[in-house]
Amino acid sequence: MATRFSANLGFLWQELSLPDAIRAAKSAGFDAVECHWPYNESVDRLKAALDETGLAMLGLNTVRGRVEAGENGLAALPGRELEAQTAIRQALDYAVALDVPNIHVMAGKASGEVAHATYVANLTIACELAAAQGKTILIEPLNCRDAPDYFLSTTAQAVSVIEEVGHANLKIMFDCYHVQIMEGDLCRRFERLMPHVGHVQIAAVPDRGEPDSGEIDYPYVLSRLAFLGWDRPIGAEYRPRATTDAGLGWMSRFEGRK
Repeated sequence: MATRFSANLGFLWQELSLPDAIRAAKSAGFDAVECHWPYNESVDRLKAALDETGLAMLGLNTVRGRVEAGENGLAALPGRELEAQTAIRQALDYAVALDVPNIHVMAGKASGEVAHATYVANLTIACELAAAQGKTILIEPLNCRDAPDYFLSTTAQAVSVIEEVGHANLKIMFDCYHVQIMEGDLCRRFERLMPHVGHVQIAAVPDRGEPDSGEIDYPYVLSRLAFLGWDRPIGAEYRPRATTDAGLGWMSRFEGRK
């Protein structure tokens, strides 16, 4: 079976509006899309683009907070619980309206026991709200080089949080780029974690460009994931080295693509 790919429109076709980026992803041969923060676009325009192209939107993120102050999420920030829960509800509203299955709840920059307790409490609320709508909550370990001081940085920490929250709809965003930088051993780590994984993303290491060079042999990794039974679209969350269109040759070169 050919590997299917989802275009992450947080990085791809940034020069276009989100509805037009959805159309560009369809023209380029992607099988689905995902985004970061769709909240500056109306639901109606986004839904029209998704309906027109027939693409599903697989995921979106909660807002980062005060971006100008360097914030990168709210869910683990003590004293910001109301803002975090408002962000969760905002994301859930968009997810319901656009039939998006996954919501990535961003933790933010924090550390310590109080931050951990805050994170668990906010994720518990998120999971309860999402379960009522048939949605999955994702948490994503981010590497310390690109996201210094981010609360969640390893898959082991993510599993511990998932087990403490105790809701079946809380899963890991397994971003191979971040996991390779922090932990490596991608295939065996994925195999161990697969019951906890809700979505997979790829990008080259170390430059986060197209997934056709660098440390990771993605044709092998993706074939291994398929062998293990992973059959959902893989999120292409990379920063194009030139234009998005100029770098799309990697898709056709990967084994299993038409």
